[in-house]
Amino acid sequence: MTLSDRARRLDAADPLAAFHDRFHPVPEGALFLNGASLGRLPAATPVLLDELVRGRWGDHLAQARTQWLDLPQRMGDRIAEALLGAEPGEAVVSDCTSVNLYKLAVAALRARPGRTTVIVDDDNFPTDRYVMAGAAAEAGGQLRTLHTDLDLGPDPAALRAALDDTVALVCLSLVSPRSGALLDMAAVTETVHSAGALILWDLSHALGSVPLQLSACQADFAVGSTYKHLMAGPGAPALLYVRRPLHALTTQPVQGWYGHREQLAMRPDYDPDPTIRRFLTGSPPVLSMAAIGAGVDLLAEAGMDRVRAKSLALTAFFQELADRELTPLGFRLAGPPDPAQRGAHLTYAHHAAHDLVPRLATAGVFVDPALPDRIRITPAPLSTRFTDLCEAVTRIRQVAHSHEKETA
Repeated sequence: MTLSDRARRLDAADPLAAFHDRFHPVPEGALFLNGASLGRLPAATPVLLDELVRGRWGDHLAQARTQWLDLPQRMGDRIAEALLGAEPGEAVVSDCTSVNLYKLAVAALRARPGRTTVIVDDDNFPTDRYVMAGAAAEAGGQLRTLHTDLDLGPDPAALRAALDDTVALVCLSLVSPRSGALLDMAAVTETVHSAGALILWDLSHALGSVPLQLSACQADFAVGSTYKHLMAGPGAPALLYVRRPLHALTTQPVQGWYGHREQLAMRPDYDPDPTIRRFLTGSPPVLSMAAIGAGVDLLAEAGMDRVRAKSLALTAFFQELADRELTPLGFRLAGPPDPAQRGAHLTYAHHAAHDLVPRLATAGVFVDPALPDRIRITPAPLSTRFTDLCEAVTRIRQVAHSHEKETA
């Protein structure tokens, strides 16, 4: 049986196949493989937003705003139940990932007096490192940076060696933005806690792509993008999670009226709400926050175990295709070889990656560049067919071959 025949059989047996048609159509002939950058538009999103804009804002004017006062908590609870393995009242949606990182970094440093060191790794997303460096400096401390293998992700042994009684916080991405390497959340959290420090997980490439159990792992803090695997749209606000026992022990630095105990009383002094709401600051971006719901509904209906199972099958199948068709052209898998040790994306190194990405877009294959010489490929489980991967690899091979001939 050829790989193309296998792809057709896999598509025919796919229990999530019906979800393919629940997205806004892509341009004719386009193959969308960069969901780790910006997720596809669910077909339900325009309908949802139109009803909100016309039916609530348009018809109810200023009176409509009272319906949205608790939207950050309601959306946080939906995500917690469907995707986080967390309890109601432990998550909110607010601000962007960078701002949420800052809030939680300062909260963690305040909760560990006498400890001023923050640990990150040198392959973490740049904003995580920038924010952690600033928060550590404000606390009179230092940023300790761990070297990371660009293909395999952070080394847990190196983390253990770096922990001492000066460390207040460790900030890591559960899924590496570059290589896709997936860390063991429970094991890393236990290691950090055993040293008396707190853990802040960046879930931007994990939320909606891998099953999560934050409560079972006793994760302290987490942030996460909603415009990637949650498909909430450009600039959609981010997730913020705080384990419930830490609510009373933590305060955040950006004190605003949404986090006040008596939000609408307009008191002159700030009194933080005792719940997760203390991590809110200002009025939520209602339209983009509401748009998160369409993607969460799709993922909840599909079930994260089935989403993960198809993701593993898609990335393993692409890897098999690439081994046969792309490796002879200089492509090298730049991530863990075992799909179970990756998130939802694969990364391939190629000496001409910078030139190939725009050429691939012209050929209708949409992927991400990943510095320094890599291409990131994300086959979204709810909208990607196995036959799409066969066609994508064919086009990638053709584009790479043409490029080699031109530059020879």
